[in-house]
Amino acid sequence: MKHYAVYFMSNKNNTVLYIGVTSNLVKRVYQHKTKAFKGFTSKYNVDKLVYFEVFDDINKAIAREKQLKKGNRKRKNELVNATNPEWKDLSDGWLFSF
Repeated sequence: MKHYAVYFMSNKNNTVLYIGVTSNLVKRVYQHKTKAFKGFTSKYNVDKLVYFEVFDDINKAIAREKQLKKGNRKRKNELVNATNPEWKDLSDGWLFSF
């Protein structure tokens, strides 16, 4: 069964948040960390995974991403703080290290 993830990436000072959706979270985080694509995340050094949710249905994942993007920064911070209060990089120890 295929899984989809909605995820938050941040910079080292937790001042920038990026929200995305992907069908391969490990690969996508690797792309952020290596700055594989020029754009917002590479410009602002957004390479730390601080939150994610997994879905079995891409439509539910996309709907959740849109819902989260509409929310204000306070709510986004509260969501991260509820599961990752120290804002640690949740991808530490994955198949790559930087």
